[in-house]
Amino acid sequence: MKLAVVGGGSTYTPELIDGFARLRDTLPITELVLVDPAAERLELVGGLARRIFAKQGHPGKIVTTSDLDAGVEGADAVLLQLRVGGQAARNQDETWPLECGCVGQETTGAGGLAKALRTVPVVLDIAERVRRANPDAWIIDFTNPVGIVTRALLQAGHKAVGLCNVAIGFQRRFAKLLDVAPSEVHLDHVGLNHLTWETGVRIGGPDGENALPRLLAEHGDALADDLHLPRPVLDRLGVVPSYYLRYFYAHDEVVRELGTKPSRAAEVAAMEKELLEMYGDPALDEKPSLLGKRGGAFYSEAAVDLAASLLGDGGSPYQVVNTYNNGTLPFLPDDAVIEVQAAVGRDGAVPLPVAPVDPLYAGLIANVTAYEDLALEAALRGGRDRVFKALLAHPLVGQYAYAEGLTDRLIAHNREHFAWA
Repeated sequence: MKLAVVGGGSTYTPELIDGFARLRDTLPITELVLVDPAAERLELVGGLARRIFAKQGHPGKIVTTSDLDAGVEGADAVLLQLRVGGQAARNQDETWPLECGCVGQETTGAGGLAKALRTVPVVLDIAERVRRANPDAWIIDFTNPVGIVTRALLQAGHKAVGLCNVAIGFQRRFAKLLDVAPSEVHLDHVGLNHLTWETGVRIGGPDGENALPRLLAEHGDALADDLHLPRPVLDRLGVVPSYYLRYFYAHDEVVRELGTKPSRAAEVAAMEKELLEMYGDPALDEKPSLLGKRGGAFYSEAAVDLAASLLGDGGSPYQVVNTYNNGTLPFLPDDAVIEVQAAVGRDGAVPLPVAPVDPLYAGLIANVTAYEDLALEAALRGGRDRVFKALLAHPLVGQYAYAEGLTDRLIAHNREHFAWA
């Protein structure tokens, strides 16, 4: 089995390598290719990756290359984890929206739109080259904004599934609080990527006992602290929102906070510099503890589970993924990309039935889906008016004066990435 990781020079990659090594019985990789244009980073990451495999006795071969076409040739699956523009572009996404009084964040709001506009054309080019090299290969997208990028891939006819680590993070957290194995926790997870709610936490499978009321009653304070939301909010909702919902539920508070400290991108850039220095140490043969602060917790387990199910019979029968709606949420178009539990196998992901969604959540899901429609149109066709309309539709923007100012800033900070600008 051959897998390729596009963006393999990322400091995330050792987390992925560690999962591949530990879970080799679930996903028996014979060759892993790390693809990245940043040759110096790739050499450091690739060296550590080989040492991790060697220490854990993994027999697979790890290859590094900056040649995308050679890297994906013959791959059974290709994982996408790239960042167009790097941390410098992310830092801009997280700062210039604040000038207009709006959240600066890399996956939602104006910053998330900027990232989508930079990313979608690049990912579609990569996917087309993958299809030419091996039309049967699966594409697993971990590149943000996952929902928009996955929809672009699916609309272009690619064999693609989107993946996010939010759900598996909740699964592991809930399992620890309930003192059960993670495999025993099945989430009633509903929404869009980075716009989801846990409406049930079932023990043993989709039809198991719902432990969510007990979790909220016994561990509500801890969960509220994790989400940086007041405990009474969780009690009134009766669900657990993803931490990205804080950008919606406490927008102005978050904007004030972001204006008083360095951007997350600046923090990550400093962390990445330190990590790369560690990766260059020939004695290091395991992922360093600092990597846990980089983000992407449990990404490797989720990626292994998904790839194993798509390529064979080794993965879990149900997984939270991003895929076409196809009637699952009746208030959305069939071709909207939603994030829900799905049955995953060699033929792809089929969403499980979802209970009727409370209007409190359905309204926001529908609103952000409309924004994603417009965002994808802007990413595919370009143009200032399309950017403006997408921003105006986003519930974190929503006022024409904000949308005008954000449009000007978005284009000014990303002109080098837009052929149409």
